[in-house]
Amino acid sequence: MITDFSDWLIVSDVDGTLNTKLRMLPERNLKAITHFVEDLGGNFTLASGRNVSSLRKHYERLPIKSTPADILNGAGIYDYKHENMLSFHSIDERGIDIVRRVNERFPLIQIEICTDREIFILNPGVYSGEMSMADEIQHKSNWGKVIFMGLPPMVSRMVKYLNSIDHSGVTYMSSSVASYEMLLEGTNKGTTVLEIADMLGIPHEHTGAIGDYFNDYDMIKSVGVPAVCGQAPQEMKDAAAFVACHCNKGAVADFLEYIENNCQ
Repeated sequence: MITDFSDWLIVSDVDGTLNTKLRMLPERNLKAITHFVEDLGGNFTLASGRNVSSLRKHYERLPIKSTPADILNGAGIYDYKHENMLSFHSIDERGIDIVRRVNERFPLIQIEICTDREIFILNPGVYSGEMSMADEIQHKSNWGKVIFMGLPPMVSRMVKYLNSIDHSGVTYMSSSVASYEMLLEGTNKGTTVLEIADMLGIPHEHTGAIGDYFNDYDMIKSVGVPAVCGQAPQEMKDAAAFVACHCNKGAVADFLEYIENNCQ
């Protein structure tokens, strides 16, 4: 059995994968990650829709300080050790115009404009929390992603509208029945995970990733060893080489044990 995984990179989604549905880190996951990194020499990091500040507390409680993280569902790669943005893929004017059109046509859809460190909200509703409010479209050059949020029937109508108009320059993904996300065309967790692997000199066949929902689909389709949590939709399971237990029971630990025992 291999005891040196220094040429491997394993990546995990955060909410509903690394953490339980109550956003708690299972002790089993922490122990497995520590073993993989400190005993086996493996590389482990996180891929999340969160921005730098929101992901920080989840990243810093793990023994992974030298491995960059995938933020904003692939829009950026951030090096927490040196506090440096290594790569960032900004939505261009074509995407900004789509946001303007959605804002005019669907005034009850909450729109979150996510930069690397801030979130601005148009039409704040029940999802707004303590984020910064915006009275109009922010003219910034670092929009990492945009989240459209609302009641599921309204989101469904908006998605049909988005699919009916020219959306060249952007890519869409569903993150829940009540949210739909937009990024720069060609940007997703999968492309960014492979970008991190290239930075570390790790062959793509020695990459693995685990997620739980459709915003993780491109990531698991891109890596050498794809895995999903037990509660993932069937379409996600069909694309995976390994199906772990439910996230509440330590799905990441399940996956790391699979890697250690089967990837030789």
